[in-house]
Amino acid sequence: MAYIKITNGTQEAYDIGQLRRDNKAISFPKTIEASTLASYGVYTVVVADAPSYTAATQVITRNTTATDVGGQWTYEWTVRDKTSDELAADTANAAASARSTRNGLLAETDYMALSDVTMSEAVTTYRQALRDITDHDNWPNLADSDWPTKP
Repeated sequence: MAYIKITNGTQEAYDIGQLRRDNKAISFPKTIEASTLASYGVYTVVVADAPSYTAATQVITRNTTATDVGGQWTYEWTVRDKTSDELAADTANAAASARSTRNGLLAETDYMALSDVTMSEAVTTYRQALRDITDHDNWPNLADSDWPTKP
């Protein structure tokens, strides 16, 4: 369970062990009632259910400051749109991952491209489709069905 301590209007993350260390002369019961905690400025905090959001274009973060929601201190969530830099980084990461997948699939058929092996038309077409994958409409966010099928 999460706790906060409010001192002069300022919140800080807190725990029962800290309460015991801060009040060594007090013998607290194993389970401390909410009213007793409140007398020390300590309150339980719950985490609100995360709201829905679109991970591709938005970022969700849990607030570090609790708010009083209907008499219960609650950590709520903030959803914001990704910046253009974050979107560009996501695209770059997706492209790097897709290229890595493509390179691995090509490597699986490299032995067929040796000079002493006659490559079948199907393998030639497959390898060319892998090389051309960067021209796909969904690049770099490819679904499994976007990849060519290995012969």
